[in-house]
Amino acid sequence: MATRKNAKLNASQLTAHIGFWMRLVSNHVSHAFARKLEASGVTVAEWVVLREMYGGDETTSPSAVAELTGLTRGAVSKLISRLLAKGLVTRSESASDRRYQDIELTRAGVALVPQLARLADENDEAFFGVLSGSERRTLTTLLKKTAALHQLKQMPVE
Repeated sequence: MATRKNAKLNASQLTAHIGFWMRLVSNHVSHAFARKLEASGVTVAEWVVLREMYGGDETTSPSAVAELTGLTRGAVSKLISRLLAKGLVTRSESASDRRYQDIELTRAGVALVPQLARLADENDEAFFGVLSGSERRTLTTLLKKTAALHQLKQMPVE
């Protein structure tokens, strides 16, 4: 029994881990953003695809979107189909090679992205407005440094 008691004393507290605090904040930030997006009829994953398509070439391909987001081609294909059904993208055979598809934001898709970006900005402000500009830059720098070290490139969509 004494061994078990000592083992308990040697185990770090859950809240002693940076990952715990990151996950706690991240879950709440993400959930709040997902709720804000609900009114627009777009999911977080769909937002990621729309945002990555916005401001680039007029047309792109599902494989290019997969490359940009770090998502699989299958996942991107499903997301494109959902966005197509919502009237936010169009899909057509590539003029240069019929084996490939071109996708493009519709006018509605182009108009929606800045609105959703404002929601993302508001969400960031709601959670991180308590931090000074310097603290925000430091936090962002540290997170980017950690992501780069571990080569984390897949966009968070959940």
